[in-house]
Amino acid sequence: MAAPPAAASVIRQTTHKVVVIGASTGGTEALRVLLEALPPDAPGIAIVQHMPEYFTNQFAQRLDQTCRLEVKEATADDRIVSGRALVAPGNHHLQVRRSGALYVAELWDGPRVTRHRPSVDVLFKSAALACGPNAMAVILTGMGDDGSEGMLEMKKAGAFTVAQDQATSVVFGMPKEAIAIGAVEEVLPLERIAAAIMRWAR
Repeated sequence: MAAPPAAASVIRQTTHKVVVIGASTGGTEALRVLLEALPPDAPGIAIVQHMPEYFTNQFAQRLDQTCRLEVKEATADDRIVSGRALVAPGNHHLQVRRSGALYVAELWDGPRVTRHRPSVDVLFKSAALACGPNAMAVILTGMGDDGSEGMLEMKKAGAFTVAQDQATSVVFGMPKEAIAIGAVEEVLPLERIAAAIMRWAR
């Protein structure tokens, strides 16, 4: 039985850290650059990349071949642990759920949120509840505003929040919207985000 997700005292009892990442237009290349730069002991990662069904598994497999992390399409109850990155399957929302001292993936095929399924907002809001200050959010290149509200909730819950800068974004929509509502603590070029993740994790 999972502990109540919002209980701060419960959150303090685990040292596991989770990085949640959202991306859309231009995100497949940005994610490749970011994940390839991470060492094998990077914290557990959960990713929403706006992508049609059936393409996400191929995308994860390609990344798994070039990264030092294990990269796979998320399945229900996959553990979000150090050295592993989970990619939301197309047409399913991905959420972070607390299970004892661990965090696991939860899949949900509910309605579209901010016009998307999977939605970055759904992932980020779940991390705000389940992880609080044990989480870090990264919003990458993409069109629209998916992820901005969820990132603000994460920041309010004590998470560290980073947005990709305009110069390295293919489309500066999603990062720009998150910055505009005060959800972002650091704005960084893509090539510096992996180092920021490891600095936060350590």
